Amino acid sequence: MDVYITQPILLVAIVLVLGVVITRFSSKLGFPSLVLFIIIGILLNQVIYYDDVETTQLIGMIALIIILFEGGLQTNITAIKKVAVPAVLLATIGVLLTSLILGVFAYFILDLNLMTSMLLGAIVGSTDAAAVFAVFGSKNIKEKLSSTIEAESGTNDPMAVFLTVTIISIIEMPGETNVFLLILSFFWQMGIAVLVGIIIGRLAVYVINRIDLEASGLYPVLSLGFAMLSFGVAEVIGASGLLAVYIMALLMGNRPLTYKHSILRFNEGLAWMMQIIMFIMLGLLAFPDELFNYTIQGILMALILIFIARPIGVFLTLIASKYDFKEKVFISWAGLRGSVPIVLATYPLVSGIENGYLIFNVVFFIVIFSALLQGSTITPVARWLGFDEGETDTPAYSVELLALGQTQNDIYGIELPVQSAHENAKIKDLDLPPDILVIAIIRDEELITPNGETVMHSEDFIYVMMPRKLRERTEAYFSKVKEKENKGGKSKRTEPHADEEKT
Repeated sequence: MDVYITQPILLVAIVLVLGVVITRFSSKLGFPSLVLFIIIGILLNQVIYYDDVETTQLIGMIALIIILFEGGLQTNITAIKKVAVPAVLLATIGVLLTSLILGVFAYFILDLNLMTSMLLGAIVGSTDAAAVFAVFGSKNIKEKLSSTIEAESGTNDPMAVFLTVTIISIIEMPGETNVFLLILSFFWQMGIAVLVGIIIGRLAVYVINRIDLEASGLYPVLSLGFAMLSFGVAEVIGASGLLAVYIMALLMGNRPLTYKHSILRFNEGLAWMMQIIMFIMLGLLAFPDELFNYTIQGILMALILIFIARPIGVFLTLIASKYDFKEKVFISWAGLRGSVPIVLATYPLVSGIENGYLIFNVVFFIVIFSALLQGSTITPVARWLGFDEGETDTPAYSVELLALGQTQNDIYGIELPVQSAHENAKIKDLDLPPDILVIAIIRDEELITPNGETVMHSEDFIYVMMPRKLRERTEAYFSKVKEKENKGGKSKRTEPHADEEKT
């Protein structure tokens, strides 16, 4: 076979295997794997000449779509709703303040003109979803804080992209910028992106739950297709594609979904693969001889970002919030930088902006320094501030056991709530249609094979076989909690009778 075919395939194989193995070592060493991926790219740069910025930008954007989609699918929307306002403020005002402060320091330290300095600030102004999801996925941090930081990282990329593209357009066409149109464009990009995400998210849930595909492996592919569709539609009409993807994924991940477990696992693996490829390719763009020329400036700008710009941005943005001092300190510290700033740093290169390579190299240093210093100390800082809640409580069973394809039936896992309305109820007494069967119960890590006399308890994890069309109603039925009695000693019935379920 042609050497031009076999060598690239062999190289990709080595990179993927090495990347997966590295994730194991990075967790033991206590710092994010993205640093090691970047280092691999820099080392490969010594034997492979690569400077294709456009291709890297394209692959980086595809990777960001997949990473945001996977992160949104795994996010609990109930927890996000509680912190939605402060998270959105951090993703907009917080990013703007951080960018402005860092831009001012860049103006004096890097000897750049004002707009180019502001461009550098805009590029590194947002936290990074890939870095945050990777680091917080294995940590059990106080839910209020982890939800705030994850929601901020999932929604602040559009602000960074907007600022970066706007400043580049100002540099390229000075004196032709209309401030009113810029503000109008910002609200259009954000508002329409949310709308697109909701519409396509609902469409995706409807289609996936009702379509019968020949192979179960096609459902995860279909879900990914909808993610790409939300990005494409939003971008075509001038909205933020990344925000649309995250909103769409949030909606999908918090709805009953056929083959949901398969969809989650597929996209989790794909997101990891794209992280490996993206960071290695970004590392390939960094030429050590040029990179180390900006060591002092890069480290100095990173320290300013971590200890001055980000904290000021967080504290001013959350000044009227209910977060206390220690919580604001932790949010400031957990503002990791990663793939997004490096991908955005390719924009000045593609546009031919003066000092574009200086910006890229400084941003590169900021990302590596942020990942090493902040990423490796998230757990110690959380523990020191009293926000580390120990080991993550991960159940030993999956949410979806089996979906029975062409039979129109599913076997679906449901966890009964605390204070379940079915506490101490026998299975034979459940008010269910005959085609809905409880076939297994997991209680205290023990698998129970039920019969009609089996008694159910709150927080049981049950497996139910049912027609696919009754999934949402079945989940609603088993999610009922005990109702408080009213003054008359009666409680209202809120769920439909089993006969109504059949209609």
